[in-house]
Amino acid sequence: MKIANAAEDDWEILKGFFPVGWEALATEHHATKGLRQDKSPEKLLQVLLMHLGCGFSLRETATRAAQAGLSQLSDVALLKRLRKSKGWLQAMCQVLWEERGARTKSPGPVPLRMVDSTLVKEPGKTGSQWRIHYSLQWPQLKCDFFQISGTEGSGTGESLKGYPLKAGEYVIGDRGFCRGPGLHFAAACGALTLVRLNTGSVKLQNSDRSPFPLLSRLGALKKAGESREWTVWVPSGDAQPLRMRLCAVRKSVASTRRSLKKLYRKASINQRTPDPATLRYAEYVMVITTFPADKFSTTQVLHYYRFRWQIELLFKRLKQLAQLGHLPKHDEESSHAWLYGKLLIALLTDKLIAHARDFSPWGFELAAKEQPVA
Repeated sequence: MKIANAAEDDWEILKGFFPVGWEALATEHHATKGLRQDKSPEKLLQVLLMHLGCGFSLRETATRAAQAGLSQLSDVALLKRLRKSKGWLQAMCQVLWEERGARTKSPGPVPLRMVDSTLVKEPGKTGSQWRIHYSLQWPQLKCDFFQISGTEGSGTGESLKGYPLKAGEYVIGDRGFCRGPGLHFAAACGALTLVRLNTGSVKLQNSDRSPFPLLSRLGALKKAGESREWTVWVPSGDAQPLRMRLCAVRKSVASTRRSLKKLYRKASINQRTPDPATLRYAEYVMVITTFPADKFSTTQVLHYYRFRWQIELLFKRLKQLAQLGHLPKHDEESSHAWLYGKLLIALLTDKLIAHARDFSPWGFELAAKEQPVA
């Protein structure tokens, strides 16, 4: 009796979640052009996902691919295939994102640049730790910056200073980018920024450089959903403080409870008592921005950040997947392809989870083609 190959069975199911026209996209973006053997887009994608999704090194991936009968190639040849697949992987990411429907809609006509970073520790007892700095243009999902740095020393942390910002860009980042030097750098470049307020790294000021009374101002927001904004100044060393807009909205009771639960859990792990001010801040979402007030109302600013928050889960999955495996460190094209591959897996994971909420008893969707009645 022949025993079923579970890997092959699962692969056929996984293919059902691939974006429409994924094989044609391989041809369109020349992913298989110039290959002397194993020109099948399906086999190529299987090999790439072994490397990107399972965290195998290039050499281990090549060995496993040969054992599985997928391809006969060296680790160097595999790296070349990864590089060639950059446009294909990006295109599949775009189609998967478009499939998400209403959630893909940008909050306005302004193109956005999403900045983020994540830590990666390569496998093995002596595996090195790296920080990946990257940014994606929205809605194209195009990676316009990718850099790998160490994790210790000056210039290795999250900062807008590490990105080649341009005048007129609309840049959105999480609270890790809420630092005075980076915000001042962005303003000097002419870029417009929107970041989540980090009360631990930025001390807001009034125009006369006196401390901004944040808690008393927030007290004016009495009801869930009520929002308001104030003009604040952000200091950075001896430089003239940067004028910004502080926009805040009061959370719902349920959302506040979730935030407080996280704060208490973190405090318990660190064996300390939560700061009373921090507990108060948990009742609000606060962002600071240089988006012009004549083009972006308080509500619009918060809506733009809410859009950033909607894709935060995607970034979190991308970061989790980035922990798996080796990354190209000396080849820009391969590094970009590596990021698109990780993003593709994150989007596929998101799609699988969405379908899992109402899975059928057999675990996958049936093809649209009608089957003949026996």
